[in-house]
Amino acid sequence: MNRINLTYIIDDDPIFIFAAKKVLKSSNLCDNFAVYNNGLEALNSIKPCVSSDDELPDVIFLDINMPIMDGWQFLDEFIKLKFNKIITVYIVSSSVDPADIKKSKSYSVIDDFLVKPLKKTTLHKAVKQVVEKQP
Repeated sequence: MNRINLTYIIDDDPIFIFAAKKVLKSSNLCDNFAVYNNGLEALNSIKPCVSSDDELPDVIFLDINMPIMDGWQFLDEFIKLKFNKIITVYIVSSSVDPADIKKSKSYSVIDDFLVKPLKKTTLHKAVKQVVEKQP
């Protein structure tokens, strides 16, 4: 079975970050993580990697509500970048606002909207889908 080389967790919630890393490590599907507490940090990290696919994440778990640059602002900049690889993006949010869910569907790069708190099985299933899409 393939594995995920790199997962970006873009979230300012330390409990979610801890839990997501623990679940992903225990699933034996991913060991490498880059954690960013806001969209600007993540954007500044990913921009230089655009021409180097090895350093790009396979999957991004993106929170909507964060300081400095929120998830929507990150996505608006992220979609302007041209990658030579497919990066799977999941929104992870405690929001159950139908407007947020509808807005997430307007971004073609978003694979799904996952509502916090995430169950272990939900996170594992999301990552497994990413692994199965890999060539």
